Amino acid sequence: MPRPTSAQLAYGSATVVLSTLAMLLLSETRSGLGVGLVTVAGLALGLLVALTVPVSRPSRAGRTVRTHRPLAGSAVAAEPPREHSLHG
Repeated sequence: MPRPTSAQLAYGSATVVLSTLAMLLLSETRSGLGVGLVTVAGLALGLLVALTVPVSRPSRAGRTVRTHRPLAGSAVAAEPPREHSLHG
């Protein structure tokens, strides 16, 4: 499995802290079991967010891009472009 990026770590950590705090404040739980369940739920949510953050792909700067246009000096380039009719 590839190592997580810094964006994934940041989003996951922020999600854990903010969601756990929000759930603790909204649930108003005071028992140790309730706090434990909220903490586990916050960690699970943070892990889910960290794994679903889109990862940027490497750039294609070194790759050659093919086009369908012929070279300027070729015989095909001397022909006028054909018009296509949708009406037949």
